[in-house]
Amino acid sequence: MATATATTSRLAVLAPRPGPGRRRPAPSPSSSPLRARGVSAACSRGRVLCLAAPAPAPASSTDAGQDRLQKVPISNIRNFSIIAHIDHGKSTLADKLLELTGTVQKREMKEQFLDNMDLERERGITIKLQAARMRYVKDNEPYCLNLIDTPGHVDFSYEVSRSLAACEGALLVVDASQGVEAQTLANVYLALENDLEIIPVLNKIDLPGAEPDRVAKEIEEIIGLDCSDAIRCSAKEGIGITEILDAIVTKVPPPKDTAKDPLRALIFDSYYDPYRGVIVYFRVVDGTIKKGDKIRFMASEKEYVADEIGVLSPTQMQVNELYAGEVGYLSASIRSVADARVGDTITHFSKRADCPLPGYSEATPMVFCGLFPIDADQFEELREALEKLQLNDAALKFEPESSSAMGFGFRCGFLGLLHMEIVQERLEREYSLSLIITAPSVVYHVNCANGETVECSNPSLLPEPGVRKSIEEPYVKIEMLTPKDYIGPIMELGQDRRGDFKEMNFITENRAKIVYELPLAEMVGDFFDQLKSRSKGYASMEYKLVGYRESPLVKLDIQINGDAVEALSTIVHRDRAYSVGRALTKKLKELIPRQMFKVPIQACIGTKVIASEALSAIRKDVLSKCYGGDITRKKKLLKKQAEGKKRMKAIGRVDVPQEAFMAVLKLEKEVL
Repeated sequence: MATATATTSRLAVLAPRPGPGRRRPAPSPSSSPLRARGVSAACSRGRVLCLAAPAPAPASSTDAGQDRLQKVPISNIRNFSIIAHIDHGKSTLADKLLELTGTVQKREMKEQFLDNMDLERERGITIKLQAARMRYVKDNEPYCLNLIDTPGHVDFSYEVSRSLAACEGALLVVDASQGVEAQTLANVYLALENDLEIIPVLNKIDLPGAEPDRVAKEIEEIIGLDCSDAIRCSAKEGIGITEILDAIVTKVPPPKDTAKDPLRALIFDSYYDPYRGVIVYFRVVDGTIKKGDKIRFMASEKEYVADEIGVLSPTQMQVNELYAGEVGYLSASIRSVADARVGDTITHFSKRADCPLPGYSEATPMVFCGLFPIDADQFEELREALEKLQLNDAALKFEPESSSAMGFGFRCGFLGLLHMEIVQERLEREYSLSLIITAPSVVYHVNCANGETVECSNPSLLPEPGVRKSIEEPYVKIEMLTPKDYIGPIMELGQDRRGDFKEMNFITENRAKIVYELPLAEMVGDFFDQLKSRSKGYASMEYKLVGYRESPLVKLDIQINGDAVEALSTIVHRDRAYSVGRALTKKLKELIPRQMFKVPIQACIGTKVIASEALSAIRKDVLSKCYGGDITRKKKLLKKQAEGKKRMKAIGRVDVPQEAFMAVLKLEKEVL
C-alpha cells in the first residue's frame, strides 16, 4: 500500500487551467511515456491529474480478435461448422461468436452479419456459404477458430457436404422450443458421414415456450448423441456463448499435421468478382500454398497462378502463406466459376498430389421451368442477367427456348424449388425484369422403340407416342416429421400424390416420422405448402433422390380453336389427366375474351379430346333493321352472317392474353 501511495504521489502533476475559449489538448498515446507504458489516467475536478499503474491483466478474447493474422501451431487450429434446421438461430449464433471474439467490432455489427444478400435477411435463411477466421484465448493460449457457415436447405446439400468435409467438428444447433426437425437429421447424418465431432447446443432457452430438457431427450432418442453436457444458450441474449467457444477448443480435434506433404486443398465455395475474377474459398488439407505459386485444379484440369491468397475474417485479409489445417481464399484471374467447382482439389502444378480429395461431383439440375420476359424487348437483358448469375452459380443451367404464345425466353434448370425461387426473385429485383414463369417440371427418361434413352425436361419436346416405348420419372424418398395429431392428414397428402408408404415410427411420445417414396413431379408444386397447412406449420420435411421408375405418363396438350398452345402442355399421370384437363379448360374459358366466332378449348392426349369447353361467339343483331317484310329476307341475312363467321373461324386467330397465361400457369402449379 505504501509503495502504491508513493508511486501515486510521484506521478502527481500540476495541470495549468486552460484560459477562456481554449481547450486542453489531449495527450496522444505516442507522445506520453506514461501511456506508452500502459499507465491509465484519471482526472479529478481539481487541478491535480492523478495517474495510477494497475497490475497487468491478461489479454481478453476481444483484444485477441485484432491479431487474427498471427500464426498459431497446427495443434491450436479448430475448424468447425454450424448445422441447424431453417430458423433455429444459426446466423444469430454466428454473429455472437464473431462479436465475442472481437472479429467484428460492436460498431460494425449488424444482425445476420454473414448473410450478405437482402434476400437472406428478409427470409431469415442462409443461401450463400460464408467463412470467418476468429482468434480466441483460453488459459492464456491463443487458438485459431475457422467457422464455415453453411446453408440449411436441402437444395444445397452437396455444398453443405463439402463444407463439412473441410471441418473436424460441428455445432448442432437445435431450437429449445421446436425440437429436432427433418433438416436437423439430414445435416447430422452428413456430419457423421464425414466423421465430425458433434457438439449439441440448445438455443433460444430464453423463450417462454422453451423446453430444453424435452429437446435434449429428443436428441438422445432420435440421433443418439449424449446430451448430458449439452450447452444451453440464447444467441440473441448472449447466454452461454463463452461455454460454446470453450467447448470448441476442448472437444473439436485439431487438423492433422501434413504440412510437408504435396499440396491438396478442398474448394468449398467460390464466387465471381467483376474486377478480380473468381474468388475461391478453400481449406488446406495437406501441404502449404504461397502467394505466386502455380496451381492446378485437378477435376477441371485448369492451371493458374495464385496472385493473391489470404484469410476470411470475415473480410478478406491478405497473407503470404497458408499451411495444412488453415482456411482461406485465393484469387488467380479465373474467368469462370466452372473452372473452380465446389468439391474440386487444388494442387501444385510442379509437385502434384497423387490423387484428389474424395467426394467431388458436378451439380445436376433437378427442376426445370421456362422464363419468358413479359416485354419482348427485355429478352437480351434476361440473357445478360442469367449469364451474370451463372458466373456466381455453376449449378444454374439455361438454354434459349421459343414459344408461339409467349415469344422468346429460356429453359432453366435448378437444384430444387428454393433455388428456383431465389433465381427468379433475384432476376426481378436486381435486374428489374418482369417475367412469366411456366409450371416447374422434372427430367424424364424416355425409352424409345429403337433402344435409345432420351432425357426430356420440356413437355413440348417429348417424342411422339409411336416413337416412345415407356417413360421413367424421378422418385424421391421423403421423410416428414410431425406431431402425432397430424399423422392422418399428412398420410392422406402422401397417398394423394401417388406416394408409396414405406414406414412410420414414433421418435418420441408425441412426434412421428413418416417415410414415403413419391414422384419428384408431385413434389415440385405446392407439396410443401400443403404439408405446412395440414399440420398448422408444425411438420417439416427432407427428401433425397432415389432413382427413376417407369410410370404411365402422357402428354396433355391444350388446343384453342384447333391450335396447340405449347406453353400450356404438361406431362401428367394417366389417372390424373382428366381432372387436370378439366381444370385447365374451365379456367381458360373464364380468361380468354370472347371472339366474333365460336372458340373451342380442348384438352387432348394425342388426338383424343378428354375435356372441352367452348366460348360462344359475339353475335351482331343483323335483324334489327327488319321491321317487317317476308321471312325469306331475314333468313338471307342470317345465312350471310353464318357464312361470314364460318370464314372467320377458318382464318381467325385467338390471341391468349398474358394475364390468362399467368393465371393458368398458376393453376397448373396447384393442380399438378
